[in-house]
Amino acid sequence: MELVIDTAALLQANYSQLDISFDSAQGVLWTHLDQRDIPCVTLTLLQELQHHHEAIETTGGVIWEQSQPVPVRYAVLASRTPGVFNLGGQLSLFRELIRAKNRAALLHYGVECIKVQFSRLNRFNLPLTTIALVQGDALGGGFEGVLACDVIIAEKGCLMGFPEILFNLFPGMGAYNLLCRKVGIATTEKLLLSGTMYSSEELYALGVVDVLADPGYGVHQVHAYVKSMERRANGFRAVQQVRQRCQSIGYEELLAVVEIWVDAALRLSERDLKVMDRFVRSQEKTFLAPSQEQLPARRVG
Repeated sequence: MELVIDTAALLQANYSQLDISFDSAQGVLWTHLDQRDIPCVTLTLLQELQHHHEAIETTGGVIWEQSQPVPVRYAVLASRTPGVFNLGGQLSLFRELIRAKNRAALLHYGVECIKVQFSRLNRFNLPLTTIALVQGDALGGGFEGVLACDVIIAEKGCLMGFPEILFNLFPGMGAYNLLCRKVGIATTEKLLLSGTMYSSEELYALGVVDVLADPGYGVHQVHAYVKSMERRANGFRAVQQVRQRCQSIGYEELLAVVEIWVDAALRLSERDLKVMDRFVRSQEKTFLAPSQEQLPARRVG
């Protein structure tokens, strides 16, 4: 199915870490994380996502094509990085701010995260459905971004989890709140405190992942899911509204958890930070190429 790149302002923004496209046939707005270096949650990525979310909301979820309004019915979050959805928080920044005891900067980072989470969690205040398409590993904050979506479609063999406990921290940008709403307290705390990376198949069995796709067929599964929802979309969105009413997650609640996360981060010992250093070195070794020429070309469309 051909993706139509719209000329509206919503899709024209000059993003450096996002790739936006629109499938007008199914009303699917695709937001691909498209990062050249380490695929983690940078401040630039957060700012671009927030700008993108605001654009979706201010347009009323309508994209104009050939003078005709086409409503966005589904907003899909995916990634262009082969084998990786997102590796989570920018650990190199964390260790720098923690060692400098810079509470204000850590809090700023956390607040930027929950602004993005809260916006997607509330579907940009529009009658649409959000979908996370996971075609690679989603760790820490990357996994939190996945959990903020209404529906999680994951290819088999992907790994997801929260490694933060391995350096004596926890994921503080919505993981506890979002998982509790989906799978309850006991499973939530097991996922957060084990430091284990779980396969998409295991998370499907736990009720975290909603739909499994064969490797390489994630995009096809999104199209199939959207098509399957055509006759029950009204009922499904009504249930979404009920869930939002009965199990709402407020901004102040997310902010309170971020405050706890900041205080916990500032209590990390030098030993804890050395463990974090190892994670940083592993990421840099894997993703930082010595020259731009060695980086793979960006995919378009």
